[in-house]
Amino acid sequence: MPLGEILYEPGGQMQHAHFPTTAIVSLHYVMETGASAETGGVGNEGVVGVALFMGGETTPSSAVVHTAGHAYQLEGSLLKQEFNRAGLMQRLLLRYTQALITQMTQTAACNRHHSVEQQLCRWLLLTLDRAPSRELIMTQELVARMLGVRREGITEAAGKLQLAGVIRYRRGHIAVLERSGLESRACECYAVVKKELGRLLSDVRYRQVLLT
Repeated sequence: MPLGEILYEPGGQMQHAHFPTTAIVSLHYVMETGASAETGGVGNEGVVGVALFMGGETTPSSAVVHTAGHAYQLEGSLLKQEFNRAGLMQRLLLRYTQALITQMTQTAACNRHHSVEQQLCRWLLLTLDRAPSRELIMTQELVARMLGVRREGITEAAGKLQLAGVIRYRRGHIAVLERSGLESRACECYAVVKKELGRLLSDVRYRQVLLT
């Protein structure tokens, strides 16, 4: 899945579910003015297309690849068929959906109450958890769109992190040099999301289940 690929658009009928392995997908909402903000992200811990098995099949948001990579694609009808068997797959998907709701709720609270630097640290940590390396290919403009803030705010926050030796930034690339530095500067939102994901899925060997 290349950078920028649109998996579904607002109001569009979903045809497939996607299970990212190395790609990361951004779920975001675009305003009438063109401004946008990410409401959640999906990597190798989850699935893109929860509306398929929740019954809605469409959403007012969109899903766009923000880190290129690979994913498994499954026809929506097959996913719903398996979900309706009310077995392990259903329980796993429902648990993941709860974790995704937690992420979305925490993102909304974080965007309202925490500084741009704290938001950037949270976002980078969540991205690192899903990425295969510590060097992320993305521009400040892309990050600004994901967080729904001005690019100047990201430039200032990234500059502070670089001066502190936490990240190294060059055009289109962000390398994380000190993860602990990000964790110490992030707000509590990252820990809340990570803890809830672990709580809901820790007793299920979910990656093996999804691949077998």
